[in-house]
Amino acid sequence: MLNCRRSLDLLKFGSVLLGVALCQTSGPSTVAGETHPDAEPAFWAFRPPIRPNIPSSPHDRWSKSDIDRFIFDKLAASDMLPSPDAEPPTLLRRLYFDLIGLPPSSEELEAFLAKLKRKPLDVVLSQEVDRLIDRPAFGERWGRHWLDVARFGESSGKEANISFPYAWRYRDYVIDCFNESVPFDRFLVEQVAGDLLPYADNRERARLLNATGFLAIGAKNLDEADPRQFTADVIDEQIDTVSRAFMAHSIACARCHDHKADPYTMEDYYGLAGIFGSTKAYFGTFVSPANRMGGDPLPLPEVQGQQVLHKSIPAKRVDELKSQLAALKKEHEVGMAAIMQAVKEGRDAGEVFTLRDALRIFWTSGGIEGQLEQVDDHGNALPLTMGVLEASNITDAALLERGDIAQPTQTVPRSLPKPISLKTSFPIDAKQSGRLQLAQWLTDPEHPLTARVISNRIWHYLTGAGLVSTVDDFGSTGQPPSHPELLDHLAIQLIDDSWSIKKLIRRIVLSRFYRQSSTFNASYFSMDPDNRLLWRASKRRLDAEAIRDAMLAVSNELDMRRPPGSLVANAIGDRPISLIGLDSKIPSDLDGSVHRSVYLPVIRDRLPDVLAIFDFAEPSLVTGARVATNVPIQALYLMNSDFVQDRSEALADLILRETESDENKHEVAIALRMEELAKTAFRKCLGRSPDAWELDLARSYLAGAMRTTGTKEDERKAVTRYCQALLASAEFRNID
Repeated sequence: MLNCRRSLDLLKFGSVLLGVALCQTSGPSTVAGETHPDAEPAFWAFRPPIRPNIPSSPHDRWSKSDIDRFIFDKLAASDMLPSPDAEPPTLLRRLYFDLIGLPPSSEELEAFLAKLKRKPLDVVLSQEVDRLIDRPAFGERWGRHWLDVARFGESSGKEANISFPYAWRYRDYVIDCFNESVPFDRFLVEQVAGDLLPYADNRERARLLNATGFLAIGAKNLDEADPRQFTADVIDEQIDTVSRAFMAHSIACARCHDHKADPYTMEDYYGLAGIFGSTKAYFGTFVSPANRMGGDPLPLPEVQGQQVLHKSIPAKRVDELKSQLAALKKEHEVGMAAIMQAVKEGRDAGEVFTLRDALRIFWTSGGIEGQLEQVDDHGNALPLTMGVLEASNITDAALLERGDIAQPTQTVPRSLPKPISLKTSFPIDAKQSGRLQLAQWLTDPEHPLTARVISNRIWHYLTGAGLVSTVDDFGSTGQPPSHPELLDHLAIQLIDDSWSIKKLIRRIVLSRFYRQSSTFNASYFSMDPDNRLLWRASKRRLDAEAIRDAMLAVSNELDMRRPPGSLVANAIGDRPISLIGLDSKIPSDLDGSVHRSVYLPVIRDRLPDVLAIFDFAEPSLVTGARVATNVPIQALYLMNSDFVQDRSEALADLILRETESDENKHEVAIALRMEELAKTAFRKCLGRSPDAWELDLARSYLAGAMRTTGTKEDERKAVTRYCQALLASAEFRNID
């Protein structure tokens, strides 16, 4: 008993210390977000960004931008200096992967180095960044980052795991937004309330409806038997996604009780629940034996050239389906009437209309309705998407005791979270859900979180760690910013630049800070092992998509065209639904294409191998920062997978063609041939030439296959294995 008391006392003491630490970080308050009359919020994340003074030092000969000055000032305070600039080839490779997710080709590297002989590095880098940002590959790279945050998936996940055949439209919308430089505030509003925005024509209306797929693509328990519970869970998932994605706060934690760490109450939660409860989600599934919860698809307006992946059906077939549906509904009405009569007469109702009859009608009707939803009255295939519209019944939500749908209490008016108070008010009209007001509130320049959160996400993607390392948690359980003034500077600059993501990315990658090498410094490492002071560039492992795309790029197999739809949509074809795992038309190899990895199927609980093995984001959760593991199965994949072996063969064939020589078998000629093969392979895979030791290893390995007794096939096999070794190397899958 004494030990228990001692443990409790230690726990209480630890909590007190944690509270003191938070107060020292956040200001003179004992609770995160607590405010006093006429006082600013105590916790840093609840205060509006303040335009900071730019540091200035007479000893600073390093900085080239305001970003650099903030970093130099912090380093100088710790008696540290920035690392030297990275070598140009290293810097170019870093830039390519960060901006477009692909390595520079040998020709692009040579052109870059040639320009440096004629122009200063600042000029050449600026031109290179502009060129890369304008490439379609930029949107594919940065759109994938946002798809992590938006928990993009093409199936419902959970128990039933039903396909979402129209989810690809939201994916393409996101990619296009990054390429077309849609301002982030507009991007946010379109995703939360695009259906409520004005539009000039059908094309714009379709784009805005696709944007609202953000609220519809989340994981769903379609096997849920209680419609009330299903609706409550969908609303909860939407609240969690919106608050985490844009605010890096989890308001969904207040569903069952007031938030334990941040100042959100159950009233804040149910004020938002009324907003999303007054919104209808269209996710495009229909009732079946595996799916109890049907969700209508959202029809799009007709647009010339619009992709429609399912086929039309004859008008006669439409009439037949309608007749079958009417007959089933009539059978149901007759059966229900017979049950009522049997009950009235005291007879067994199961004898006149069984549960099996009811389920047969229920499931069969759902399948017919699913087919009819895909076509118009004449059988013409309709363009369909996932998204949301205003519900027919606009209403406030009841606060649920402990989050239990069976325990509703008082009604909570639709409202915005009260802990964040802005000068501008956003009253919610009685006839509107409130989503538009929520989006406007989130994008108000005074909002303390939105600009900071997206700026921090961008910093994380470009450097490997956010200024706030917990990129999805700006609450009191997250980490404070390492450079709070720099974070505010970036957020305010983003707003000043009309919320332009491209401009913010450009500012960061053209800073002197971004050019640093990753050179190890034992003294600095002992003081700052996590590199929170940014004294060097952090080494980073490429994400799964970049590893795969790089293999296709260096083997000259990458198809840069956008494929129509997705594997999920194409495999399903005319069927309105598919049960993942039981559908033979969905291939076992989900990695069979040679398009960019952003277009691979994202089926919840069944990802392509390369994505699953190399730490792809969990598609059911908001994910701002992926983990980066180093586990044996990754090495086994690189050694044994068909995908890597196929890329190795293609790369070997490419290198052999480029280094083809005559049949001279003289020993000197053979040695030169081996050297050229090794150099070409290195330049393609690693963006550099091999050093003397690496060349010697290559000669030793290739010598056996290059003798006069060797055949062309022996040579090809040897070069293939050598290429595979390079593709499997740590240097290939890491950014230095």
